[in-house]
Amino acid sequence: MTSSVVAHDASVRLRDTDERLRLAMESVAEWLKIEPRQPLVLCDGSSFNFTKLVQKAFPKARIECLPFENPQELVRQFGRGYGEGEIVRYALHHSHFISEANCFAKCSSKLWVKNFHECMQWWNGDFLCKGVFLEVFSPLKKTKLHHIDTRFYVASKSFYELHLMDAHQKINVEAGYGLEECFRDVLMQSSIRGVLIPVPPLIQGVGGGTAKYYQNSTRRVLKERLRIALVRSRSEFLPLFADGNHVRFNGNSPDLHCL
Repeated sequence: MTSSVVAHDASVRLRDTDERLRLAMESVAEWLKIEPRQPLVLCDGSSFNFTKLVQKAFPKARIECLPFENPQELVRQFGRGYGEGEIVRYALHHSHFISEANCFAKCSSKLWVKNFHECMQWWNGDFLCKGVFLEVFSPLKKTKLHHIDTRFYVASKSFYELHLMDAHQKINVEAGYGLEECFRDVLMQSSIRGVLIPVPPLIQGVGGGTAKYYQNSTRRVLKERLRIALVRSRSEFLPLFADGNHVRFNGNSPDLHCL
């Protein structure tokens, strides 16, 4: 879980430190409901140490808390996507849990993925993420992969270190080129296939940028499933999606630690 209790990015709407802390703890509780057997790594880029709080609230859970100070000026300059990239880098280099794992699931703090297990049925051993496509329902415009949803993804350590460890350093705020576009271009330029999740992750919680709870109404979920089905029906996009030749996930796997 990538956290910043103190918001260094001035563009985010959710800036209240106490509220950001409360929502991060809420997401920990939700993740423990979804998969209580998996250890959690809670890495905060504003030097906040969650250790005492999580030990009191979740005494039986395996939670590793990593506080460090993100480069504040760079986060202010390049936005929260840059800070997120630095948080993941720090966690991969300093987490005891992740050092013992082959892969990790990353989710932004204050959020959780309600259908995590459904998504993980498509785990391929390398990388798994959600692709966001535009103009899917328009008969007159060409469908395109617009960006990768970086709120939640799963990666082997070797894949992330090879392809994505430095992706956030290419962010160009003035050009509207964020972390999501950086991830997209890494995948496309490296001709990486079989990594998009064929089901929509049901992400819940509060987005720090919007300060609003995400809504997953039945209508929205059905529309997202239809969107994916239409995209996968097109030959140019089908190879991007994970297929049936994947590694099945079970909650007892020692290879996946949640970040």
